[in-house]
Amino acid sequence: MLSRRHLLAMAPAAALLPVVVPARAAARRVISVGGALTELIYELGAQGELVGVDSTSLYPVAATRLPNVGYARTLAAEGLLSLAPTMIVATEEAGPPAVLRQLETAKVPLHVLRAENRFEGVIERTRTLGELLGRQTQAAALVQRLQTEWAASRQLVTQVAAGHRAPRVIFILSNAANQARIAGGGTGADAMIGYAGGVNALGDAQGYKMLAPESAIAAAPDVILATSQGVEASGGIDGLLKLPGLAQTPAGQQRRVVVMETMTLLGFGPRTPLALKTLAQGLHAPGGKSV
Repeated sequence: MLSRRHLLAMAPAAALLPVVVPARAAARRVISVGGALTELIYELGAQGELVGVDSTSLYPVAATRLPNVGYARTLAAEGLLSLAPTMIVATEEAGPPAVLRQLETAKVPLHVLRAENRFEGVIERTRTLGELLGRQTQAAALVQRLQTEWAASRQLVTQVAAGHRAPRVIFILSNAANQARIAGGGTGADAMIGYAGGVNALGDAQGYKMLAPESAIAAAPDVILATSQGVEASGGIDGLLKLPGLAQTPAGQQRRVVVMETMTLLGFGPRTPLALKTLAQGLHAPGGKSV
């Protein structure tokens, strides 16, 4: 048995032994291509890992202060790679394909999430991002919150839609004066109109089509749904109603226009339950109230 004197003699030598410190995992550097994905990343508390976003990432405001990689459909590999990302998350709308192939060649992990225009898609994207970012617990909590909010919004739709005919709605996407498109079936606008208890008056068309005056008049919408950005580009409500055909519709004659911010209405992100509540109140409001 070693004596106390021997143990003390060995202490200085033991103190010189190297201390092994576990290697720290390299910090993620994430680029988000898609405003709804960016919003979800903030909701998951992972915004500290963001090093770049696309031009649709306007909410929260803090996201607009990050380096911008441009519009999702017209990305440039150089701009993306200059931020030295360790991960890029995007929706199916990201492109062009040649740029995506360049990212693959550069061995940057690219995760393309389904851009499904349904509430179920919001839940799916939340869970997927939680797994990719190692925030499964936060994702589970967010999913539960969103499902609760969605159920409450759906209940509100039932209440405000009761007792009257479902309003006929056309959605106008306007980027500049005299340049406008309508939303047909299979679009985010079509899905939101249906969720809110309305009928897409031009739902027989598929996708986004250029506004045809005769089609708008024949559709006889009770309500015109537009984005705040589009209304601004058109010169206000008066400018919007000057688009060919709209003034001759029941909605145009009564100035029945519901206006919502683009990503709130069409983003299918964490604000979708709130968007549904706001849209339903606008579509079913008496008279010519605008939102």
